Amino acid sequence: MTMSLARDAGRFWSDRTAGVLLGAACGDALGVPYEFSRRLADTETPEMIGGGLGPYAPGEYSDDTQMAVCLAQAALEHTDMGSGPARQQVAEAWLRWRREGASDIGAQTSSVLSAAEHAGGTILVAATMFEASWKRYQAGAPSAGNGSLMRTAPLALAYLDDPEGLADIAAMYSALTHADPLAGEACVLWCEGVRHAVMHGDFTGVQAGLRLLEEDRRAQWQAWLDEAETKPPHAFSPNGFVVSACRQLGQRSPAHPSPRTAPGREVSLPITSGSPLRPRYVPETTPTPWPRSRARCSAPAGAHPQFPGTTTGQCTVGPGTAHAS
Repeated sequence: MTMSLARDAGRFWSDRTAGVLLGAACGDALGVPYEFSRRLADTETPEMIGGGLGPYAPGEYSDDTQMAVCLAQAALEHTDMGSGPARQQVAEAWLRWRREGASDIGAQTSSVLSAAEHAGGTILVAATMFEASWKRYQAGAPSAGNGSLMRTAPLALAYLDDPEGLADIAAMYSALTHADPLAGEACVLWCEGVRHAVMHGDFTGVQAGLRLLEEDRRAQWQAWLDEAETKPPHAFSPNGFVVSACRQLGQRSPAHPSPRTAPGREVSLPITSGSPLRPRYVPETTPTPWPRSRARCSAPAGAHPQFPGTTTGQCTVGPGTAHAS
């Protein structure tokens, strides 16, 4: 009996963990047709129809999940995501993705990766990327886009029993391309939201994550998150700004519209909103209107592990329009 319960528990946690990846990929594919388009009316329901900046096939996910996959792969291969080899693997993977498989890429991310390209293949690649990100921020260039927030969820799966360690890692990988502290803080909060959802099955983790921020930053974020509970998602625009994006995401609770029926947005957010919803409503028990085979990968073949239920293949879409993330 005890062994049976242990097996059931292991399957349960495995299912929730897979749900983070699958939910993010499906949410991303759902959102790509609406990026930088008009806000959907309350009577309209988003559909997984493809198009967008890629353009994407129906069910194909975007640059957000493509970059997240690089983090997931590194987390599979390294027990310490803060180690030099882990940072180097992620930096190299992002550079390779930019060269070979990016269907579209944010302007901020593209600028940093381009500046670090010359260090590819060396042990200095991650350090060079950090330096390029920091120089951009110090020069006053926009550095608080939502790009690092969109890709951050897989990090939570590597630190399910270590919220403090997760906070450090989330901020570090945000800073690889987004040196503005606001981006790192948003990633800390969202990763804690995902971790908490996997471990406890509810949506209170983002608010609980305030304790993981520097003490002098907690009141500001508390005010931002509290305001998010009183206004509709479209009140926080443009959501290419990471604080606006995080405030919209903070509304993803049973008290607010679900991602499937919420109004549209000018920048795609379903990738992140799908991350904590799916572990609560786990894959084998959640009805979905989309066949899993349609959550099709667009990254280069062999560059990452397969998501549950997806197919892989060489990306046939060239680099697309740059955006603000």
